[in-house]
Parts: sequence; structure tokens; C-alpha cells
Amino acid sequence: MEIRLLQYVIQIAAERNFSRAAEKLHIAQPSLSQQLSKLEKELGVLLFKRSTNSVELTHAGSVFVEKAQRIVDMTEQLRREMEDIADLRKGRIIIGSLPMTGSHLLPHVLTAFRASYPDIELALVEETTSQLEQLTASGGIDVCLLSLPMIEPSLAYESIIEEEIYLTVPPDHRLASAAGKRAVPVADLKDEPFVLLKKGQGFRAIAHNLCAEAGFSPRVAFESNNIETVQSLVAAGMGIAFVPRMMARKPTNGLTPVYVRLEGAPARTLVIAYRKGRYLSRAAEAFIDTFRETMNKLYASDGG
Repeated sequence: MEIRLLQYVIQIAAERNFSRAAEKLHIAQPSLSQQLSKLEKELGVLLFKRSTNSVELTHAGSVFVEKAQRIVDMTEQLRREMEDIADLRKGRIIIGSLPMTGSHLLPHVLTAFRASYPDIELALVEETTSQLEQLTASGGIDVCLLSLPMIEPSLAYESIIEEEIYLTVPPDHRLASAAGKRAVPVADLKDEPFVLLKKGQGFRAIAHNLCAEAGFSPRVAFESNNIETVQSLVAAGMGIAFVPRMMARKPTNGLTPVYVRLEGAPARTLVIAYRKGRYLSRAAEAFIDTFRETMNKLYASDGG
């Protein structure tokens, strides 16, 4: 039984459609169907229930896909280990990141990494926190940039840095005068309208936790998928927001919010996560080291 046949079955199971699976595998649909029929004949069981409207796994198919995924993962890990042994300078890393981390932090990290390891190929996947955790757990991503807490129990992580969380308010807000002078208690914000990132993003959960620890739930005025939009809405007077320190910057529309420190200096922990038990290539380890070094330099230059 060839590895490619395992990959065919895994792809069909993922797509639940022969046409889409064939397209992803870059083979003709008739050829894919023929290969599957030969495999089922060889095994003596049906892997899929076929109808005009759907393709569903049989019980045997579910068992096959589970085992096949393990074999494919082990084969891929073996290939990467051999690449490391043959030539440390070569390799490929799939990096998962939240959009706001990707736009604000990754450019610094990727520039530094490419300068040191020009022959290592990098691929970037930007998704919500929950999607990134699932992709990392399933092996679709090598390493993933997240903030604690994480939900997926199959992930391990390495802490990179503690990043302070600021409060951002409109220029004419009552708390704007506190900027650079005093820290504001989170409890003082209980009656304020908040601008939050949408559900599924880890920093939204952090914002909710900060409020919960202060004894209230945030009153949500606006939501956005983009931290830049959040800051612009705050600058326009639509509410207040929490932002990570490295993302406290002037929005591009010319409106300028004010950034105020919070009492107790709450922080989020930035981590690089990966699946427990999965071989972490030397290229991935080098990326983790580069990320940590770059963040430390950025914080040092920012006065942190």
C-alpha cells in the first residue's frame, strides 16, 4: 500500500466530495475513483458510502483515516528529520498567526529569520485563535503564535514574552489626562462602552477576563476583526478598548487615540505552540529562538 493512497483517502474524507478532493490532489476525478476502488478491493471493505449527493465514511473508513493520518504524519516527520541531518540550512516551516500578530510583530521576526536562514522556506497561515489551535493539533501548522490561555489540550508551548496590556481612549475622554501620569483601575471602566475584537480571537477573551476580575462584564458598543479598526473606532469616540502594548500606535486615518496604563500592569503571555509529541525540526527551533530574540530587542528599544 503506497503513501499516496493513504493521502487520497484522507483528502476524500476531508472534502466529502470526489471532485474537490481530486482538484486538491491535482489528479483527474476518474483516476481518483479508480484508485479508491482498487484499494477497497484490496482491503476487502468499503471505506466510503457513495450517493448522488454525498460521500460519507463507513466505520471501516473512519478507522482507516485515523490510522492513515498517523502514518502520513510519521512519514512527514521522518522526511523532516532526514532533511535536518542532510543539511540544516534547508527546510520548510508553516507558521500560524493571528492577523494582528501577523501585521505588527511578524514582519520584524521574518526579516531577522530570513537574514540568518535564507534557504528555509516559510509559509504563513492567518486564522482565529480556535482555528489556529485546531490546525496545529491536526498537524496542518508546524508552530503557531498565540497568547495564553489555550483550549486545545494536545498542544505544548514555549513562552516568548509578557506583553503589557494598555487601555486606549478617545482624545477627549475623561481618562485621557491620565496618560503618562497614573495607572487606571479596570474597575473604573464598568460603565464605559467597549470596542472589542470579535469572538474567536484570543485577545477578546483576555479583555473579558480583565473585566470579570474587576467584577463586571464589558458593555460592547462595537466589534471588529481588525485591531486597527478597533483603535480607529476608539479614536473616533465610539468607545474604549484594551490593546497589547506593541500594537499601541497611531491609526492610519489620522485620528489619534490616547493610551493609558492600567493599574497592576496586566499582561498577556505570547507563546509559540506546537503539537505535543510532534518532531520539532531544527528550522522550527531556530524560528522560535529568532522570535524570542526579536521580541526582546523590540521591547528593549521601546523602553520595556
